[in-house]
Amino acid sequence: MKNIFFLLCLLACVACGTNKQEPIDRKALVMRNNPRLTEVDSLGSLSIGNGGFAMTVDVTGLQTFPDAYQHGMPLGTQSQWGWHTFPNVNNYTFEETLQDYDFGRGRMEPYADQHPDFTQRRMDAAHYFRSNPNRLHLGIIGLEFDEKITVNDVKSLDQHLNLWNGEILSSFSVDNKKVVVKTVCHPEKDMISATVGATITGEYQPAVKFRFAYPTGAWGDYACDWTKPHLHKTTVVAQTSQSAILKREINDAVYFVNIQWQGEATFSEKEKHYFVLSTRTDDLVFSAWFTPEDPSGETLPKFSEIREKTANHWNDFWTKGAAVDFSKCTDERAKELERRVVLSQYLLAIQSSANMPPQESGLTYNTWFGKPHIEMIYWHQAWFALWGHPEMLERSLGWYNRVEPVAKAIAERQGFKGIRWMKMTDHLGGEAPSRVGSFIIWQQPHIIYFAELLYRANPSPELLERYADLIEKTAEFMYDFADYDQANDRYILKGIIPAQETLKPHVTFNSPYELAYWHLGMKLAQQWRERMGKSRNADWDHLIKKLSPLAQKDGMYLAAESAPDTYENFRLISDHPAVLGAFGVFPENGLFDKTIMKNTLDWIWENWNWNHTWGWDYPMVAMSAARLGDPEKAVGALLMDKRTNTYLINGHNYQDHVLRVYLPGNGGLLTAVAMMCAGWDGNKTRNPGFPKDGKWDVRWEGLKPKI
Repeated sequence: MKNIFFLLCLLACVACGTNKQEPIDRKALVMRNNPRLTEVDSLGSLSIGNGGFAMTVDVTGLQTFPDAYQHGMPLGTQSQWGWHTFPNVNNYTFEETLQDYDFGRGRMEPYADQHPDFTQRRMDAAHYFRSNPNRLHLGIIGLEFDEKITVNDVKSLDQHLNLWNGEILSSFSVDNKKVVVKTVCHPEKDMISATVGATITGEYQPAVKFRFAYPTGAWGDYACDWTKPHLHKTTVVAQTSQSAILKREINDAVYFVNIQWQGEATFSEKEKHYFVLSTRTDDLVFSAWFTPEDPSGETLPKFSEIREKTANHWNDFWTKGAAVDFSKCTDERAKELERRVVLSQYLLAIQSSANMPPQESGLTYNTWFGKPHIEMIYWHQAWFALWGHPEMLERSLGWYNRVEPVAKAIAERQGFKGIRWMKMTDHLGGEAPSRVGSFIIWQQPHIIYFAELLYRANPSPELLERYADLIEKTAEFMYDFADYDQANDRYILKGIIPAQETLKPHVTFNSPYELAYWHLGMKLAQQWRERMGKSRNADWDHLIKKLSPLAQKDGMYLAAESAPDTYENFRLISDHPAVLGAFGVFPENGLFDKTIMKNTLDWIWENWNWNHTWGWDYPMVAMSAARLGDPEKAVGALLMDKRTNTYLINGHNYQDHVLRVYLPGNGGLLTAVAMMCAGWDGNKTRNPGFPKDGKWDVRWEGLKPKI
């Protein structure tokens, strides 16, 4: 009997061993999700980039028909360094934008506002500082055709983005001439390189145009004003038989374009700000390097070198990070989820992984004047650490150190200790006056959260030291901002507009998402002190212990304690269902009851105004559902059939006809999927966010659990 028992155990072990997951075929996973276009789609533009510079191209593989795409996916060329400020001809001062508010703290607090009671001059001043500085479109690079040729003349199209190698291959015919274009972006320099050639020798002699516009300073366009050639300069400062350097001067902005080509070609000025590179051979091979520094004397690498370097970079990206493979799933939704996951990684890597926080539309086109929204950096970048790319998250965190004096001055002006991080800002940390943004606070704990993600990925004394001061000063503000309600022996958060932006600052207090994040941020700040060998801050512990619990009514949590009519008010069941983020984005914290939160999830699922939401709401709901043990809702949220949860052929999260690019949705998706696979602190179930019905055999490698 003992021998039989031993044999059965051995067979069981062998059987278990056969269930061990085979390594994921990373290349096959990525390549089967390459976007491919066979017809013109103005929302299907493809992009290349390196994290801090990106170019978006049309069906020709370059930016040949920008006007045809300006209301679709605009053909942008943008960088993290390319900023511009219109002259302040009316001598506006930032002080003209400040409005005093009394939030019951015994003093007036000045906020950069667009107050309806402002005089016209003060309103104009607010608009000036809101729209300046603005992000530049650095230049159009496209094929030079006869003016009568339009995008509708592009035939026999076959274009695809090779995600594995980071290359766009475009094949098409125009005027019965067959053309092939290969386009890549240097992974380290802000440089694109391309080959333009014919499929039949002698049938097509390529020419490429370089055009430069004046900035519009507008919201939601591709930042090109072609009607003001007299207000900017484009000068050829150097030229040889195989190169030309252009100097761009636009008010306070100066940058250069170093263009170099292989073989015989002619570079000439067609008209002001319009240059053409042409050849009488069958192929034109060129590179264009955009740089804020004079590039004189620099020899650019050849296309073949850039192409190889680009391929190596992307092979490393896909190989060294995490991977999630849905190919073994039998649920019909799995294939689409995998496509969104793969494309979202690429889009965020090329547009949201440089030395400052990205704008919501990345480097594709300007929304909010090209400025980043700092609360959105969570949705853009938290996933990097969870997917094995912590260095890509850390690149942007140096911005916090650079602008810390500005953040400190904002806190001091309003009478607070520590440093206060603004919502809508720029590369210098400046404030953008706003009726909403100036009162949003959930960006405040981000630097603490991100530092914790980095520490978990690669703990070291050096990393602790690098972020200790920022964390201390950030938490100092958080403690000072919370008001102690002595009558009820608790701390409250007031004078805010929550993540659910439908509430007003002068009446709102104790919104659930902010309470949960304050609690987590202060706990992590205390842990950081202990890691640094310091004692815990007793005041902070008092705040953690006495922070207000989430307010509820009729067994459901409210949008804020100050909003008891949440579920009867259309306005309050629109926008972000942020109450679910209090236990979804953030862990359990003692501020709420899970049964009541589950009731809240169920009600929101059935009754929310889903047509009035944003792209990151769906992954936020998915994370809440996963933590609450409802994986069917978690998957359902990620794939809910709503306009703002649309993912285009290129992977972009479409919101509406104005906001066609919304990268927070992409990043939120990746954060949610990481959590649904690898779980969170204390979770012991594999793939806790996916149904256990036999249809979701989700395989993954390298993911980190969420906090």
